[in-house]
Amino acid sequence: MEYWTTFTRNMVIEERLKKEEPLCKHSTFAIGGPASYFLEVHSKEELKESLLFAKKNKLAPFFLGKGSNLIFDDRGWKGIVIQNRIDFCRFDQNTVDVGSGYSFSLLGTQAARKGLTGLEFASGIPASVGGAIYMNAGANGKETCESLTSVTYISEEGKEEVYSKDELEFRYRFSSFQQMKGAIASAVFSLQEDPSARKSQVDIINRRIATQPLKEKSAGCIFRNPSSQIKSGALIEQCGLKGKKIGGAKVSEIHANFIVNESGASCRDVQQLVSLICEEVKKKTGIELEMEVRYIPYNG
Repeated sequence: MEYWTTFTRNMVIEERLKKEEPLCKHSTFAIGGPASYFLEVHSKEELKESLLFAKKNKLAPFFLGKGSNLIFDDRGWKGIVIQNRIDFCRFDQNTVDVGSGYSFSLLGTQAARKGLTGLEFASGIPASVGGAIYMNAGANGKETCESLTSVTYISEEGKEEVYSKDELEFRYRFSSFQQMKGAIASAVFSLQEDPSARKSQVDIINRRIATQPLKEKSAGCIFRNPSSQIKSGALIEQCGLKGKKIGGAKVSEIHANFIVNESGASCRDVQQLVSLICEEVKKKTGIELEMEVRYIPYNG
């Protein structure tokens, strides 16, 4: 019976599996070659089965949320891309239990509308909840980990684990999950009541709309800020690089820490532009910029 259940599940996975799926269709940068295999999962059980399927077939897995904060290689991904669509969201007074595939921006907006503070900064961040936790996304002096209570995680062997925040390490754009093999399935956040939360959230999104190229194809901020006092965007602008182009990639004229895909940019175009920016900033300011956007190589 167990054999037949496993066989049936594998058959279902294989029926839904896409081959040579263009990753540019699943990236906010609209850049990337094909994934050897591509699969959407909508529940924790499907996530477990996809991990076991990848392990059994010796396919390197890559877990994809909203497709922001990354750039795929022009050759794509030699393995299986598992796109997380686990998107339940349950509020219970000041606590919210949410699937890792849920929109982080929408979560921040919904919490603020309920008069709950702690996630207003998420508004406008084009990430999934899982991606925000993985990168410890932050803005406006706040980070994802601050209101996090616990995370449900599925190991590469399909084992479900629940980690409290205290069992995990978080720092600027880093979480323990970057050193683990598996995927975030869901999370619990603890928020506080604040009648001004909605106004703060609206102010944040309006400021983003006014100062960031949200309507253009990008991966978000390209570089980490060297410090809380020194902003990468300001350094790049000081070096006269706003509007600089290589191929179809361009330094945004709205916010210099964004590279936008203006006209069919390739990963190579972006990489060359990144190198040029780093060289100019280093030469003129002595500061070495560090990438925030993750480059996803073909071979993993």
